[in-house]
Amino acid sequence: MIFAFEEFIPVVHESAFVHPNATVTGNVRIGRDVYVGPGAAIRGDWGGIEIQDGCNVQENCIVHMFPGVTVVLERGAHVGHGAIVHGARIGENALIGMNAVVMDNAVVGAGCIVGALCFVPSGMQIPARKVVVGNPAKIVKDVSDEMLAWKTEGTALYQALPARLHASLRACEPLREAPGAPAAAQDTKYRTWKETRS
Repeated sequence: MIFAFEEFIPVVHESAFVHPNATVTGNVRIGRDVYVGPGAAIRGDWGGIEIQDGCNVQENCIVHMFPGVTVVLERGAHVGHGAIVHGARIGENALIGMNAVVMDNAVVGAGCIVGALCFVPSGMQIPARKVVVGNPAKIVKDVSDEMLAWKTEGTALYQALPARLHASLRACEPLREAPGAPAAAQDTKYRTWKETRS
């Protein structure tokens, strides 16, 4: 759902998809081909939120800030399921892993990969193309060209998803039994990073 807060009304590009079970409030700008999953809370009440073109904010993510701060997700930023971005800046084509937390005044550089469950403390400045893991976050290596290409391919799936959802998502009643024919196979071309190594 989209909510105005005081004089602030969210701006959402028509090509973006905000799931009806997500909540977008107040001073928020959402660009082209952005995906916002169900359960996400994007709360621009105390400050601003800019989600640039091609980003995704997946299921149950939270984006918020201290008063007067603007959170920026630069083009192609990828925020995994359940992650929290609070008062931070996420660089272009960076990946924030599932259930990671990025705190106030932190900057995650372009092309970084922040691991699942990672805790990026307040004020941490992560240079471009670094792999970051742990609690507290620690830079462990550089993001290779191959890793960045893998991440970019995954984000492209989310950039195509809004158009598919606009065309096909609808509320429905469940089937009471499976149809005689097996369900159509879904695309399996994109694999986990570990699977690409085997």
